[in-house]
Amino acid sequence: MTHKKLSEITQRITERSRDTRARYLERIERMRSNGPARKRLSCGNLAHGFAGVLSPDKEALAEGDAPNLGVVSAYNEMLSAHQPYGTYLEPIKAAAHSVGMTAQFAGGVPAMCDGVTQGRDGMDLSLFSRDVIAMSTAVALSHDMFDGAACLGICDKIVPGLMIGSLSFGHLPVVFIPAGPMTPGLPNSEKVRVRQLFAEGKVGRKELLQAESESYHSPGTCTFYGTANSNQMLMEMMGMQLPGSSFVNPDTPLREALTAEAIRQLSRNTDAAGGYTPMSEVVDEKAVINGMIGLLATGGSTNHAIHIMAIARAAGVQVNWQDLSDLSDIIPLMCHIYPNGMADINRFQAVGGMGYLMRELRAEGLLHDDVKTIMGSEGGLAPYTKEPFLEDGKLAWRDAPTESLDDTVLRPAGKAFSPVGGMKLLTGNLGRCVIKTSAVKPEHRKVKAPAVVFHTQEAMTEAFKSGELNKDLVAVVRFQGPKANGMPELHKLTPGLGVLQDRGYKVALVTDGRMSGASGKIPAAIHLTPEALDGGPISLVREGDMIELDAEAGTLELLVDEKELRERKPIEADLSASHEGMGRELFAPMRRTVGTAEEGATVFEW
Repeated sequence: MTHKKLSEITQRITERSRDTRARYLERIERMRSNGPARKRLSCGNLAHGFAGVLSPDKEALAEGDAPNLGVVSAYNEMLSAHQPYGTYLEPIKAAAHSVGMTAQFAGGVPAMCDGVTQGRDGMDLSLFSRDVIAMSTAVALSHDMFDGAACLGICDKIVPGLMIGSLSFGHLPVVFIPAGPMTPGLPNSEKVRVRQLFAEGKVGRKELLQAESESYHSPGTCTFYGTANSNQMLMEMMGMQLPGSSFVNPDTPLREALTAEAIRQLSRNTDAAGGYTPMSEVVDEKAVINGMIGLLATGGSTNHAIHIMAIARAAGVQVNWQDLSDLSDIIPLMCHIYPNGMADINRFQAVGGMGYLMRELRAEGLLHDDVKTIMGSEGGLAPYTKEPFLEDGKLAWRDAPTESLDDTVLRPAGKAFSPVGGMKLLTGNLGRCVIKTSAVKPEHRKVKAPAVVFHTQEAMTEAFKSGELNKDLVAVVRFQGPKANGMPELHKLTPGLGVLQDRGYKVALVTDGRMSGASGKIPAAIHLTPEALDGGPISLVREGDMIELDAEAGTLELLVDEKELRERKPIEADLSASHEGMGRELFAPMRRTVGTAEEGATVFEW
């Protein structure tokens, strides 16, 4: 039986979304065709569509009624997680042939590595790259040659971008195919130790690089529970990936078997196979809510407080931070994976993984089970309580473990690490923002201290290095919103703030920017809206103003007399330095048109 509060939240989201969801479904229905989509093309169009294809696929595309699959890939060698995709196309084609389908590489999408651009000028393009990926996905599928699509993407903005783009083609069955995490490297506790020593100047760059290289050491997703692995969790929770497929390591027989099975399952979902399951029917209000529940139960990336909002709107579903915060009140935090704990994602997979997590939530009435997934509508989420394995070389499924094999990493819903989820809405006279509490110890969740104000993360880093920040403080880093400079992640600030906290100071961060999916132990009020460039209250903060952050009460207050605040004028900043170089000048139209963080920080109008 569905939890009462979950039903109430779902009802209000459904009512709020009634008109936009109906318009979305009407638009998608107009795109559906009888028979293969390519039958709508003229002879000249079609000839161009298969001119580069080898026989016998050319004949099948020209004359046959077999479904044709479009592959959209984010392969490149700058992302360790995406490097394995370089060999995926031929196995995908072989799997398609095995079930009477054809497959074509429809197009590639850009995929930048935030790990490389973190703290650099290129990070100013990061969030906008999601919408570029969405548009690139639309370009890839716009040839109208396809009866289904496979999306190959894993990391930060890539999966949300592929989702948004694919939803514009919601009449197609779509499957997402992961590549899996790299095997364990340097323990997370040691990585954190070395980073903080480097921030204090106690070890040099050589030691830091050695530690980082031992941590990020091979093809595959980074092993911490940041945005990339949160994406994979989200795809399973929303029914867009095969059950248990997210966290199987690359280049293993099981990984290869799962890739082939994803294509076979996609074939079953095509109109020609009689099991038509378009993406528009999978991604609905309840699927979006299930994704939000997974985010909270696992202590996932704060980036999804933006991405889920944008994905939902692309499907005509209207959700906001209040919905996320209210869900957090009823969803238990069941996982401790770095940065919320010290275990990596491989450990989570080994001790029970997604199958255990989803069965527990399902049994407690904390998931919507009456949903359609790529596995079909029969049984709801029951297939997602199983896990894959190889039996005599063939893919098979078994029930996930009934008990966690390590309760320091994964716990049952009734004995969770916390009875509430890991993300909350903060409101007050500074605006609206989110905070991730799952990695913040209770004694650090309330901070009242003077503001120290910065307009760049570099300025704050320099202040830390020079010893100016050895005191209780609330670091206010403004003009970091989507309109100001593309809303870069400010993960570079984490080690220094962590050092100050370890020294016994009361510290917090308030910003209209983002933190990384790896954000950890510092109370950080992020995504503050309205942003400073829009004249938001954060632009009124002056050095030394008292600020009170209370993550338990859900409040963020600038403790300045209201009359004085009314008389203050917003601070202005020269942002020209962050608008040129590294391609940033090309993104000026996006900075001008982007919406607020709570609306998904997207340039699209729904």
